[in-house]
Order: sequence, then structure tokens, then C-alpha cells
Amino acid sequence: MQDPALNIVVLVKHVPDAQFDRHLSDDDYTVERDESILSELDEYALETALQLSEARGGPKAGNVVTALTMGPAAAVNAVKKSLQIGATQGLHVCDDALAGSDAAGTSLALAAAIRTLGNVDLVLTGMASTDGETSLVPAQLAERLGLAQITFASELEVAGSTVTARRDSDSHSATLEAPLPALVSVTDQINEPRYPNFKGILAAKKKSITQLSLADIGVDAAEVGAAGAWASVVAAKPRPARSQGTIITDEGDAGIRLADFLAGQKLL
Repeated sequence: MQDPALNIVVLVKHVPDAQFDRHLSDDDYTVERDESILSELDEYALETALQLSEARGGPKAGNVVTALTMGPAAAVNAVKKSLQIGATQGLHVCDDALAGSDAAGTSLALAAAIRTLGNVDLVLTGMASTDGETSLVPAQLAERLGLAQITFASELEVAGSTVTARRDSDSHSATLEAPLPALVSVTDQINEPRYPNFKGILAAKKKSITQLSLADIGVDAAEVGAAGAWASVVAAKPRPARSQGTIITDEGDAGIRLADFLAGQKLL
């Protein structure tokens, strides 16, 4: 007997492309996102969701993979790429009042958005976002939704109403189990994400993306964005350029001069 279909939500984020230098805006010191892409680490969570769906017969068997993001208008591009890769549908929380949200505000809005989807079996996230890299949102989201939580999974299985994951550390591996519904963050060791193919790109054009405002999800603007942030950046400036290192020309005493230099730097 095949396991029942799953309703899976995958968090995806539109983040600055690591190929370009990052810049902060002059007015509120938030990261400028002109050159942004789907976070690489979120692709592992998406691939995990797609594999779980396909193992149960995919969308035709009732499995749903929803790509959920929060951000300005351009953030929908992260959802669009997720649909091209294979997600069933998209959800975009977009509201001007969300600008400047910290992890607490982000998890509050995302939790409210997930509740609009009804009974969700599994929420999957990457191990961190490649811009903030705090890894705080998964834990906060699990708490807000009242879900069992497993973090940093490098292997994941769902059988019946139980999710089983392996978490690796430097010295050992632990196998963890939790009842569904649950939230799991996965590492970049769990799989090899697929690329969108031509068929997927065409299919994505027929898939729906629902945009929700704060009013739609019942969140007060004062609780998110810069207004609701627990901390704020009060000043920022570019990091000074690195100065040229010390060059030692060997004139017969290079070894001694090198030793003196290292000693002066308290490296000896």
C-alpha cells in the first residue's frame, strides 16, 4: 500500500548573487538585491521535497509542493525558478511593511502564510540563507507553528506519519524521528539538486503563484519590518581596503628578518 500523499511547503529565498559584491543601501542599511537569485541552499530543500513527492506518485497522486517566499516584488523570481524545477505551486508574501524584517518578523509572516495552506504535512528549509546566514528562521517557524523540528538533516525519509532524518557532526551521526507534521532543515549534503529543463520551464508558465499581503495573512505591520525588528543597524561603512603586505628581499638575512616579523606579530 502506497503512503498517503504529502502536502509539503519549501521555503525559498531571493538572495544577492555571490558572484557580485554586496552593498548596503544608504538610507536603512539593508542589503541591496538588484542582482539576486534563488538561494543555492534552498535548492537542496526543494529537491528533497520533489523526491518525496515523486516517491508517492507526484502531483497526479495528490502530492503538493508549495514554494513559499517573502520579499519585494522581485522575490517572486525565486518562486518562478522553483516552479521550473518542479514545485507544484507558488506563494509570495509581498508587502512594503515587510522591508527590514529580522528573523523574528520573517518567521511570524511565514508562519501566517503557511496557515493559509491548510493541513501541511512537512515544511522544508535550507540549512541557512546565503545572505543572513543566521539559521534562526527554521527554529522560530517550528515554534510558531507548533511543529516538531529536526535541523541540519543530511538524509531524510518519510514513512507513514513519521519523518526520520540523519544529522551528521564531526564525531558522530545521530538518527532522529518525529511525527508529522514537522519542520526539517536540510544540509547541502542531502542530495544533488536538479536543474530546470525545457519541459519544466514550459510547464511552470501554467502553474499558479498566489501573492499575499499582510492583511491577507492577518499580520499587523507593526510586528514585522523595521518597525517590529528586535535589532537595527545604526551605522555601516565599507570595509577598508587591505594594505599591502610586508615584502622581504633575501639579502642573506631573510630568515632572521622573517623570524623578527613573526615575533613582532606574536606568531612565534
